[in-house]
Amino acid sequence: MEEKYGVMVCGHGSRDEEAVKEFQAVARGIRERLPQYETDWGFLEFATPVIRTGLDALREKGIRKVLAVPGMLFAAGHVKNDIPSVLNAYQSQNPQLSISYARELGIDLKIIRAAGERVEDALQKAGDKISREKTLLVVVGRGASDPDANSNVSKITRMLWEGLGLGWAETAYSGVTFPLVEPGLEHAARLGYRRIVVFPYFLFTGILVKRIFHYTDIVAAKHPEIEFVKASYLNDHPLVLDTFAERVEEIRNGANNMNCQLCKYREQFLGFENEVGLRQESHHHHVEGIGTGDATNTDAKHSHNHGNDHEHGHDHNHDLEHHPYPHADHPLGPKTMEENSGKSGAE
Repeated sequence: MEEKYGVMVCGHGSRDEEAVKEFQAVARGIRERLPQYETDWGFLEFATPVIRTGLDALREKGIRKVLAVPGMLFAAGHVKNDIPSVLNAYQSQNPQLSISYARELGIDLKIIRAAGERVEDALQKAGDKISREKTLLVVVGRGASDPDANSNVSKITRMLWEGLGLGWAETAYSGVTFPLVEPGLEHAARLGYRRIVVFPYFLFTGILVKRIFHYTDIVAAKHPEIEFVKASYLNDHPLVLDTFAERVEEIRNGANNMNCQLCKYREQFLGFENEVGLRQESHHHHVEGIGTGDATNTDAKHSHNHGNDHEHGHDHNHDLEHHPYPHADHPLGPKTMEENSGKSGAE
């Protein structure tokens, strides 16, 4: 009798209930594309179910071989450390289970096409009174303490810029690294283009996407001569779901290769030399499964700016849990957007 396989979709989690619902919709879309497998999902932090709950559900259905896929665009700390740490811990506690881990979505032509369609849709809605040659695209990535992941956002920017034939393009980030959204948009506004399209290169909505659009409004108010257009994030675009399904199948057909050539944990990366060989461990135990919405914000007294791949607050300081980001004092970041509101680092 052939053993049944199960799929575990591993999400980051959010305090934003809408973001959690969107992730669950994507997970269901993956399930629909892979009817031959049992599929479940869970989150690293804030939202429920947590990852181990999803794994419990698969195990209770008799699954002994799990194909785990990270629900994230790029391989930064969450994909390289946090999720594997949770999966490894669970497998060590359940030795009858075999968990195989898929690579991230990464730079994939299907994802590029999905992103292009989001930008194209925004351009169509804005109308043709301003030409593409006079339009500037700003792609906003999440921002990570991993320069490889950050550089991938810049590659996405170039591919969209060239593919759509736009006049210019810039890259900004929502946190951790630089430039942040507000100084990035202020810089873009000085380049002389009549329209600026802001595209959050995110899978789901959430606090960060909403802040990106908030800062877009702030900069737009300062530059009424420029038309600012907001493009939608990726969400459950069919090509995104197709790519997730492909990542799962890659595990079984032997093509599951995460690109570690530029990984700061394996090689001497310029500016990050002392992070080679850091221990693989999750830093999310203190916020695992604490819930979404306003209830989680009562303890959110401050936001991190010390090299984590995400932005959230806690009522205690745990700087020692994350390796310090070497450019924490850069004038264009990586303080959170909330802390930098109304004052551009480029001024």
